[in-house]
Amino acid sequence: MNLKILSWNIWVDGNIEEVKNFLKNSDADIIGLQEIGENPQRDVIGFLKSRGYNFVFAPKEKIWGSHIYKDGPAIFAKFPIVKSKSYNLSKEDSRVAAMAEVKVGDKVLTVLSTHLLHPHQQNSEIQNEQINTLIRISPKKNVIIMGDFNATPESYPIKKMQELFTDTDPKGTPTWSVYPEGCLTCNPQKIDTRLDYIFVSHDIKAVSLKVEQSKASDHLPISAIVEI
Repeated sequence: MNLKILSWNIWVDGNIEEVKNFLKNSDADIIGLQEIGENPQRDVIGFLKSRGYNFVFAPKEKIWGSHIYKDGPAIFAKFPIVKSKSYNLSKEDSRVAAMAEVKVGDKVLTVLSTHLLHPHQQNSEIQNEQINTLIRISPKKNVIIMGDFNATPESYPIKKMQELFTDTDPKGTPTWSVYPEGCLTCNPQKIDTRLDYIFVSHDIKAVSLKVEQSKASDHLPISAIVEI
């Protein structure tokens, strides 16, 4: 059975109407989103619920510069969610992983969506702790792990993930940044950095991956066709 998986950091400052339009047209079976807020004017959760998706949402308060945000990762599935949980990934500057056990036919898939700390493409002990925690809580079979890892392909977090899981895009196609405002510290001027990934356990076949096109966020969406 083939499934379409979509992962996207929709950006707290993203164009929400364009986000909704893209999600509607993507028609993905399982979606992992990051930077979903609780602002009723940006109600992506309600929009996807109205389209028949079940969901898990794991908001977390965090500080960026002088701003305090409460947002987090979420998982949406066209299939029943039989169990869900939220995991804190580090003691300091904690980020979270949302987990959903999704029943697809006679199989139960463990799906995780996460958004790691952004150390501006530099080595970070906190980010390394977060990836080690993510690996520890993740099953090694029937699992899909996706999100904004804020880490480049040559970094410790991604190398560790690649040791245990299949990277659906081993070429490391860039996904960031559509807008320089996505990181005032980095001040990116073009889409030349890979930060977003979909990993699957080795018992799931990665058929294809596509870096999608949208100007709704500073990140590009990515989708994968997988065979379970």
